[in-house]
Amino acid sequence: MTRLLLRGADHLLTMDDARRELRGADVLIDGGVIREIGVALRADATVIDVSGCVVTPGLVNTHHHLYQSLTRAVPAAQDALLFGWLNVLYPIWARFTPDHMFTSAQVGLAELALSGCTLSSDHLYLYPNGTRLEDTIHAAAEIGLRFQPTRGAMSIGRSQGGLPPDSLVEPEGDILDDCIRVIDAFHDPAPGSLCRVGVAPCSPFSVSRDLMRQAAVLARDKGVMLHTHLAENDEDIAYSQEKFGCRPGQYAQDLGWVGPDVWHAHCVKLDAAEIALFAETGTGVAHCPCSNCRLGSGIAPVA
Repeated sequence: MTRLLLRGADHLLTMDDARRELRGADVLIDGGVIREIGVALRADATVIDVSGCVVTPGLVNTHHHLYQSLTRAVPAAQDALLFGWLNVLYPIWARFTPDHMFTSAQVGLAELALSGCTLSSDHLYLYPNGTRLEDTIHAAAEIGLRFQPTRGAMSIGRSQGGLPPDSLVEPEGDILDDCIRVIDAFHDPAPGSLCRVGVAPCSPFSVSRDLMRQAAVLARDKGVMLHTHLAENDEDIAYSQEKFGCRPGQYAQDLGWVGPDVWHAHCVKLDAAEIALFAETGTGVAHCPCSNCRLGSGIAPVA
């Protein structure tokens, strides 16, 4: 791999522990790894003049549904809140093929690359018409971004009190088997990896408590991360209290979904006790302000 020397950045934002900002600094990259930063570095490397530029680490997108790139302008969904928005779009997504999933992932990742993003997660939780997680993994490989695809899932359809149509849910045994398959086939835990797979049942209103619990056990056995939606809006809180008799934070704790290997999306409606629980356990949150505003979910309690 080519050695690169970025020469003379007007501003270099390191994002190290001291949050240093350097002027007129160089960056030496070797084997895809930043080896040294400083002023007037000397190295046998291809030199790129970055004078006049601000140089930062690549941005990280912590929550995405790349397949939704193709349905952003559906008129009937434009003014709906979360549950209504999903109900409009589920029948459209049910017609997607592997080609749709591949193309939507490429479009979404290309947009992210143009915005300065070099690593993105993706939460793919429906698999219609032969779709598999690797349809998005192959798309990411072609674009060249680091990728954290997560094997999402829905198992509780409308006939059982869930939100998604029955045609988009899967048997829970099949879900767990496929999680094992994609982790074994595609997860690379090495430093600098371009693909790390996570386990991500969709949400409390589309999977069972048993699947959530088993998914946590499986992920920890495999040494991969856990991801799901949590406390996204008022409807989400009401559903949790009606179906489980507790708030989402307690639901997550009871099922093993707290800790440094877990990150939850949205978390707009966490209360003070739930925020304290996540802080104490090192549980991560993906802050999604654009989505939360678009769907009228509210403003997350993020400083």
